[in-house]
This record gives sequence, C-alpha cells and structure tokens, in this order.
Amino acid sequence: MMNRGKLVLVRHGLSVYNDQNRFTGWKDVGLNQQGIDEAGQAVPLLKNYKFDMAFTSDLVRAQDTLDIILEGIGQTDIQIEKDVALNERDYGNLVGRNKAEAAEEFGADQVHIWRRSYDVPPPGGESLKGTADRVIPYLKDIIMPHISEGKQILVSAHGNSIRAIVMVLQDYTPEQILKTEIGWCEPWIFNFENDVVKNLEILSRPDCKSMSRLPD
Repeated sequence: MMNRGKLVLVRHGLSVYNDQNRFTGWKDVGLNQQGIDEAGQAVPLLKNYKFDMAFTSDLVRAQDTLDIILEGIGQTDIQIEKDVALNERDYGNLVGRNKAEAAEEFGADQVHIWRRSYDVPPPGGESLKGTADRVIPYLKDIIMPHISEGKQILVSAHGNSIRAIVMVLQDYTPEQILKTEIGWCEPWIFNFENDVVKNLEILSRPDCKSMSRLPD
C-alpha cells in the first residue's frame, strides 16, 4: 500500500527586527503589521489543505504566523508541537545589532562571511551547519514518522531552519542551499510517496512577487 504524505513549510512573516534590518536569531520579537498581513495572505493558499498536525519553533513570530494561518483555514483544533530545534539560526553576539552598523564595525566582508558561509559562525552564535545539526535530527526523528504514516504536516519556522530541511529533502550541497531564498509566508509543499519526495511546489502570496528562489 502506498503512503502519500505531505509536508508544508512556511517561513514566518516580517518581524519587528527584520523591518529594522537587525540580526534577530533567537531574540523573541513579534511580527510587525506587514508580517501579520503576510501570514494572512498565506491563508487562501492553504485553504484547501487538511492538516493532521503542525510543528513550530520556540519563538513567537513563528507561533503567531502559525496561529494566523490555522485560524484562517479553520483548523485551530489540530495538535501543535513547539520545539527549540526549529528555531532560527543563533546569531550570537550580533543579535539585535543593525546589519549596516555591524558591517561598519567588523567590515562588510567579515559580516558577509558570517551571514553567507555554511560553516563559519558569528561570535557566540552558530553557522548554518550548526543550525542544520539540530534541525535535521528533529526532522528525521520527530516529523518524518508522521509523513511516513501518510499525514499532512504544516511547519511554521524560520528562513534558516527551513533551509536546513530543504537541504535534506532536495539533496542540496552547502553551496546550493546558500543560494536558496525562502520567501515570507510563501508555502513550500513537498509531496511524498513511500517516504520519497515526488515533487515540490512553491506558492507565491497573492499580489506579491515571489521571494522564494531555487538555486541555479
């Protein structure tokens, strides 16, 4: 018998720190009004999906995005699991710092390395590799067993924690995943057959040019 599971990944909407061009990481800041609106724009994209359960991070911006979507599609009664494993990348000593000011202090090249390299962490923080090292076991041990049962799963998380999941499911190299952009509240829908990804669909929010981009 063939099992057909579904995994839908949604990056949270714009946060207060995102809007201020600050490193956010594990700082627990909320959505701004634009972010709330973006989460609402994801509702019509997902209104025809029936989810069995949802997962989110330990941070309120991802949790609020999930709540807005579930309320909008009328599925607030499903089981929700929250875990720090799905948190955004920890930017350590850069958290709260304006990105332009950090570039002036440490040099634009150094900040670029911290932001865009795969395995070089910022001071006191973690690299994308470090993020993947905690996200991937959670994906394999906690989320994927539900997919194997043919369930439809919704995950509301962050740009880099979603990148880590995409890297595994798409079998991307570090170079490819660094070129992968995850748009605000633009669902990435993975369809599985017997635990194998059969196809990926990325949905753009209404009246908005997609931010999501696959590597060349």
